[in-house]
Amino acid sequence: MLVALSLTFAVCPADGVRITCVHDGDTFIVDRERIRVADIDTPELDGQCSYESALAVRARDRLMHLLNGDSFEIWRQGEDRYGRTLAIVVNRRGSVGDQLVREGLARTWSGRRETWC
Repeated sequence: MLVALSLTFAVCPADGVRITCVHDGDTFIVDRERIRVADIDTPELDGQCSYESALAVRARDRLMHLLNGDSFEIWRQGEDRYGRTLAIVVNRRGSVGDQLVREGLARTWSGRRETWC
């Protein structure tokens, strides 16, 4: 478990070093560790339709707001096939993934991707 108390997140740059930033609605970086929120699926920034891409930006920005708005804990669950740390992320209001689902910006992870279009 990692308790992050005073980190400031921005959107990850398209090119260059990514130290502490938010990549998309379910992936962020803390001190160069890529963390994938394990319990959700969010739209892709390069989505299959304009609706998906627009929703992806909203999900990314909301994740950034949630991470910047309160301290949180990272409960590591292993790694995915891309080498990212799979983790449940929890703040005082509970699972950050569940918060994104309730706001319509994510889906609970079902084990496979589904279309957003």
